[in-house]
Amino acid sequence: MKRTLRVTAGLLGLGLALAACTTDTPSDAETTDSPTTQETDAAPDAVTDDGAGGGTPEGEFFVRADYERQLAQRDVTPEGDPATPWLQMIEPGEMVDTAEFTSEGPHTLCFSNASVSNPWRVTGWTTMQQQVQVLQDAGVIGEFRFADAGDDDNKQISDIESFIADGDCDAIIISPSTTATLTPAVEAACESGAPVIVFDRGVNTDCAVTFIHPIGGYAYGASGAEFLVDNLEPGSRVLALRILPGVDVLEHRWGAANDIFSQSDLEVVGVEFTEGDAAKIKDIVTQYLQRGDVDGIWMDAGDGAVAAIEAFEDMGADYPVFVGEDELSFMRKWEETGMTAIALVYSNFQWRTPVLAAEMIWNGEPVPAEWVLPQEPITEAERADFLERNADMPSLHYAKFGGEDLPGYPEAWQNR
Repeated sequence: MKRTLRVTAGLLGLGLALAACTTDTPSDAETTDSPTTQETDAAPDAVTDDGAGGGTPEGEFFVRADYERQLAQRDVTPEGDPATPWLQMIEPGEMVDTAEFTSEGPHTLCFSNASVSNPWRVTGWTTMQQQVQVLQDAGVIGEFRFADAGDDDNKQISDIESFIADGDCDAIIISPSTTATLTPAVEAACESGAPVIVFDRGVNTDCAVTFIHPIGGYAYGASGAEFLVDNLEPGSRVLALRILPGVDVLEHRWGAANDIFSQSDLEVVGVEFTEGDAAKIKDIVTQYLQRGDVDGIWMDAGDGAVAAIEAFEDMGADYPVFVGEDELSFMRKWEETGMTAIALVYSNFQWRTPVLAAEMIWNGEPVPAEWVLPQEPITEAERADFLERNADMPSLHYAKFGGEDLPGYPEAWQNR
């Protein structure tokens, strides 16, 4: 099975990466010199085809045991009430005794955020603020201190140091901008004596009381690839659209998809880095359509999906089988076109969980050391329901944001 790997030039910065994407500073080998698409070697640690048709090889960004665990977790029934998926747990395992942190409120909650540099994070940040407001009204939280690092590691390290120096935080929530670079700052926060909650993006330490995240990138990427395998004829041509190399969750997504594609009868005609730019996405898809049919589109994140679809319309080509995300712009286009598609989900409702975990910790309730949340795609059968529920939401909103029961709904998300 022939595959072509192409890389578009230049990282525009971590801020272009979508939900839950983490990376440390790339080496020079991870960029190209021209702003146009060209043949190039992949980033040293990026997941590529091994050329043998035997699946994705082991590497920094592909650990088969983790991959297989995440794929299996898709079929595990979460513990807890399905009506509150942000409190459900998949295979919670070790439960952490939090009795030492029991205290009376109102409490000061501190939050170090990597950024609000993409629609997924804006949606989640809005949800988090509304959840905090509920606990403030209940007298659980007094002051809510937050700092936005703007995807700058040094800024986030400084933010965390400030929280520690003030000594007033009764709990510190951290969504790290990158993994390795932020690890020492998270460890310093743990040593401060305040309970630390890491969510969305991980670090290389288990010192936090709990680490909260959906199942993961492997599960995300595999679900999309499996959908294409199930809905395309053997020999069909698939174009994979990625954002950036060297980003752990995105590498996991592609590693999983590549593993499935390489053992299928589909032909991956290209793997293109788009930098999350809608114009570039449309141009890349148009170029491939000029060379021949494209039967399926796989994306490692749904932002820009509409631009890819519009390329087919402009070329007068049949719609492909499409792997998108639960961003409303895509879901509305999916409904309009009637194409065969799926909306993958990297559960945005997770932004509620760390706030509620803080309340549990202050109450001395046990929490899982690793809190894995459910992560279920939206299928065609469910699409109409989610679109109806989000009919008044803006196009960059995410369908599974899980905030319908919060007091600011819907205005807080409409006016974000």
